[in-house]
Amino acid sequence: MRAVLVASLAAFLAIGVAAGTACCADDAPNPKVAHVRLSGEVGEGTVSADSMRAEKDLHFIRERLAKAQSDKAVRAVFLDLAGVECGFGLLDELRDAVSAVRKAGKKVVAYSSSGESRDILLGLEADEFWMPESAWMMLVGVRSEVYFYKEIFDLLGVKADFLKVGDFKSAVEPYTRTSLSEPARRQMTEMLDDFFNKAIIGGILKARPAGKLTAQGVKAAIDKAPLSARDALEAGLLDRVGYRHEALERAIGFAGAGAQVVNDYEKKKATEIDFSNPFSLLKALNPPKSKAGKDPRVAVIYAVGAIDTGKSGVGLMGSKVGSDTIVEAIRQAEDDATVKAIVLRIDSPGGSALASDLIWAELRRCKKPVIASMGDVAASGGYYIAMAARRIIAEPSTITGSIGVFGGKLAYGPVMEKAGLRTEVVSRGANAGVLSGGNPFSDSERQSMSKLIEETYGQFLAKAAEGRKNAGKAGMGVEKIKSLAGGRVWTGRQALANGLVDELGTLDQAILVARDLTDMPKDKPPELLRLPKAGSVLDSLLDFELGVGAMTNAFGQALANGAAGPSARKALAIGAGLANLRGGPVYLLPIEPMSIR
Repeated sequence: MRAVLVASLAAFLAIGVAAGTACCADDAPNPKVAHVRLSGEVGEGTVSADSMRAEKDLHFIRERLAKAQSDKAVRAVFLDLAGVECGFGLLDELRDAVSAVRKAGKKVVAYSSSGESRDILLGLEADEFWMPESAWMMLVGVRSEVYFYKEIFDLLGVKADFLKVGDFKSAVEPYTRTSLSEPARRQMTEMLDDFFNKAIIGGILKARPAGKLTAQGVKAAIDKAPLSARDALEAGLLDRVGYRHEALERAIGFAGAGAQVVNDYEKKKATEIDFSNPFSLLKALNPPKSKAGKDPRVAVIYAVGAIDTGKSGVGLMGSKVGSDTIVEAIRQAEDDATVKAIVLRIDSPGGSALASDLIWAELRRCKKPVIASMGDVAASGGYYIAMAARRIIAEPSTITGSIGVFGGKLAYGPVMEKAGLRTEVVSRGANAGVLSGGNPFSDSERQSMSKLIEETYGQFLAKAAEGRKNAGKAGMGVEKIKSLAGGRVWTGRQALANGLVDELGTLDQAILVARDLTDMPKDKPPELLRLPKAGSVLDSLLDFELGVGAMTNAFGQALANGAAGPSARKALAIGAGLANLRGGPVYLLPIEPMSIR
């Protein structure tokens, strides 16, 4: 339903032009309004500029906004928000990018009809935030739901047999308990408090003019939500009620007389594949390699997804961080004479303990400065690989920590017997059945697994203490780290207060920190080498191991967790049912069971 408000467009334009004239003193030729549409899941990684995923890649979104910020012809930005999906960490990045445009003297008008929470929090960073009168503002707070499967397993005869180190390592609780443990509830409560009070209420107050809103007022509005657009306007969470064309006209008015709207400003165009042309198909399957530059640069290595051994890729369940691929990228950056420093960009819930350790070891070998930059989540194995960095920079709302270990399996033998599947076993070796899904651990298997988990945890603690010491945190010994570990997760703000990270900031800030540790010029942002290289269409189509294999491994990679975004929720939905049907072990460093919406 799209009714048109009854109003005088001429009067409306006159108001807008007056506002625009007051805003901009210098008369740049052909003033422009940069239209930037943001919708769907925002991700990050080394997608190419002509990839179909470039439109939703954080790097290219920030690049577009930075271009609008520096383009003298651009007088205003029209931010067209249509259901942005991301975690609070990446939202910090997007909010910062919009704020930078405003600080450069450009007006920003944001519009959203979806009323989703990320749209609202991003829209409130603009000079004016608009919604149509028929829209609902769904800023209802944060909520975590954990589903418990133990009683279902009991009915089926499935035994969830897990061993863990750390009271807060609660990822297995949905399978072994019928309610949250006290430590799990405590850490979840404290994290939700941080997101609610700092990321949402604090973020809104920071973005809005001083004195216009109060913390009590914002909380009261949230407690009454969902709100109509009119109620949101009255509560101060909306600047104007109107339709998209009216919001766009307002942006044109800010830009000045004769301003032209540049639709999809600086949007990357995906390469179209002509399947009737074999040369076009070959080009798509094997994109040309980027040429090495001569100027000094910073290598940004993306570790986005669940960590596992082998090659990286993108499959049905999302991204996989393959240790082979990341190690190769680290070596490439280390051997490239033009690369002066490395930024490891992490957006990972963890995964394989072995793969995490192999990446950590390769980073430790680097002679060039390494800075870790954390996105939405850098927990468990994601924190493990950050420990090798000289400095760790997190987003305020990054989910990190989770220093703890677990391992185990689902023993589904009784279910198979009920279905008529009989098994006879002949084996040699006391622990030959440790990976079998037919039975729970024997006493001998449990003893061996417990020893492995304890030893892995000890390595984790020792390396975390070593990393903090190398970062100048002399008081962060093993005992101090242990008091912050036990599988406990922290937001970036909490991690900074506890010494687990060194500062809060965006990826761009991490790049500047890396630059400043070298002899590179300090008067301009450095040239970047983004690694690993973007994969071809063929890589995605033929990545069977990631696509189908991720279903059966999803239990360990995204166990009961939505904090990393929609990909993790998809992994849970499919992976929880298929997890251990082949009897393999689950990973030792998984993501925590938290779904923050």
